Amino acid sequence: MKIGIPRALLYYQYYPMWQTFFAELGAEVVVSPPTTQAMLAAGSARVVADTCLPVKAFLGHVLALGAKCDWIFIPAIRSVQKDIYNCSKFLGLPDMTRAVIPESPPILEIAIDINRGKRQLYQAIYQLGRHFTWNPSLIKRASILAWQTYLSYRELMSRNKISPPEAMERTAESEALPRQSTETRATIALIGHPYLLYDEYINHRLIRRLEQSGHKVLTPEMLTTAEIESAIARLVGKAYWTYEAEVVGAGGHYLQSDADGVIGITAFGCGPDSLMMDIVRRQAARLKATPFMSLTLEEHTAETGVVTRLEAFTDMLQRKKRKQVAVCV
Repeated sequence: MKIGIPRALLYYQYYPMWQTFFAELGAEVVVSPPTTQAMLAAGSARVVADTCLPVKAFLGHVLALGAKCDWIFIPAIRSVQKDIYNCSKFLGLPDMTRAVIPESPPILEIAIDINRGKRQLYQAIYQLGRHFTWNPSLIKRASILAWQTYLSYRELMSRNKISPPEAMERTAESEALPRQSTETRATIALIGHPYLLYDEYINHRLIRRLEQSGHKVLTPEMLTTAEIESAIARLVGKAYWTYEAEVVGAGGHYLQSDADGVIGITAFGCGPDSLMMDIVRRQAARLKATPFMSLTLEEHTAETGVVTRLEAFTDMLQRKKRKQVAVCV
């Protein structure tokens, strides 16, 4: 059985875990190719204009998988932490996909909601596993190995200060060496959701551009859980939105340490993103220490506009560093 996984939305957070689970149950995993203009246009054509950019891209990836798989895996993730809730686009993703892409292969779904208790979670995992085997021991073993893979994946990124695409290229068993320290123009932290930070078509190769111009790039996944939780507690007291750590936690940390500048990446029309990024922006204005810039992306965002803003921001960081050196001298 071939299971299709769209390279969008939660792919960069959970793909190693999903791949391990399905492989342990004897399935072959097929991943959609990187986002292209045609894929985004195809996804956009299936929904109303007000639908957010990440969902349009996701639907394009579902269409790209097409006949390449027997099932498409689309989880409905409502909550992964107690009393913390997810954006509505994740809650109804399987149903929406069925509605707008009726020709899609059958959808393999699982409802994840920690607030309903562990028993409900275990039942949901077993129901998912029964598509492949009726042996509960095999399903339990696959789920345990998948969770261990996820923890190793997260630890690999925070220990070695690497991004999800880099971590996926390495195995959890191999001993990954930290990056060699090199001369950099400036250290820039990017905060935002992985489906915006690592999709090179949507963000116009943002990370690649910064690194090729001699900048060191930091991302939320390079922080430990303790560092993120400390920053969230300092800024908002308690998290409310799922994946708030990627914006508020990472932003709060990088504004006070490690980075010369912070760039926030949001999707146009995303309510939770706009609220969380505004919290970071206000914190940056209060501290007045680390420059902060926000970039809003949507399907009509021009590459030239992104490049121009990046150049202006990095030039400002260079002038600030030169001024600090002159004052010290």
